[in-house]
Amino acid sequence: MTEVVDLSKYLNYVLAESPALDLPNHYRGKVRDNYDLPDGTRVMIATDRLSAFDRAITSIPFKGMMLTQISKFWFEETESICPNHVIAYPDPNVLICRQLQMTPVEIVVRGYLTGSTSTSIWPMYRSGKREVYGIRLPDGLSENDKLPTTVITPTTKAQDGGHDEPLSPAEIIDRNLLSKQQWEEISQKSLALFAKGQAMAAERGLILVDTKYEFGISSDGRIMIGDELHTPDSSRYWFRDSYEDRKAQGLRPQSFDKDYVRNWIAERCDPYTDPLPEIPSEIILNTARVYIDAFERITGQSFRPPQDMDTGNRVRENLARYFSSKPR
Repeated sequence: MTEVVDLSKYLNYVLAESPALDLPNHYRGKVRDNYDLPDGTRVMIATDRLSAFDRAITSIPFKGMMLTQISKFWFEETESICPNHVIAYPDPNVLICRQLQMTPVEIVVRGYLTGSTSTSIWPMYRSGKREVYGIRLPDGLSENDKLPTTVITPTTKAQDGGHDEPLSPAEIIDRNLLSKQQWEEISQKSLALFAKGQAMAAERGLILVDTKYEFGISSDGRIMIGDELHTPDSSRYWFRDSYEDRKAQGLRPQSFDKDYVRNWIAERCDPYTDPLPEIPSEIILNTARVYIDAFERITGQSFRPPQDMDTGNRVRENLARYFSSKPR
């Protein structure tokens, strides 16, 4: 790992918005800004925005870069298992990607009985349900236990502020969300990706607990993994060396705690309705350290801050060669 970097001078080193690009079909997601390129491919720019409470609340130095580089690591490690949408990495925050027709099913793979949302299996199990997502779970399990076998818990993809709904494999096929062949291929690839992720995470002293996968279909009919892969935003990781002891004590397993900002705000106001208080720099920098630590632990690589302090300008310059005319 790298020596500890003094992050205080990078407090304002953030990409809250992507540089203005004279490109069609701009889509502003919670974190990523997307555009179409002249050759028909797609550019995805990971900003440093941090979203919570249904809105962007601040920007975290290096967050977009760390998410992009973690995904890059996993995309390269898993290419033989499942092709992905990436064509090139022109900048630490940017992917050039194939256009995919995204499937209407979100795939979540779980290795442990945990979670707190309405689609997580632990709240369902705690309420007495044993049949979830078309899967039969045994009696006698406790929160954060390792499941007898890895399971896939697919959901719908909610639109316009709706909520994801659990799906069984039979429902996916009966509702024509995926064909039987597509579902079987996506299931196989999901389990293989997760097994690879768990094995490599274990070598880093981590447990890959669960993860979300977004699959799409390319113009030539191939199923590919898109979006991001095994990042701290799409996956849950626990620290392996403390898992058993903390579980025996009834404590939550230790993980990458990205909720410094969320927790600080929630303690001081109703974050869904009240104006947000000014967030101290210490809270923002602590969150940046979490993302950097995640990058280093997951990839085994050392973090080195870029020399160019103007992220937007760097992104614009690194993208220039992909345009028939320069971005404005």
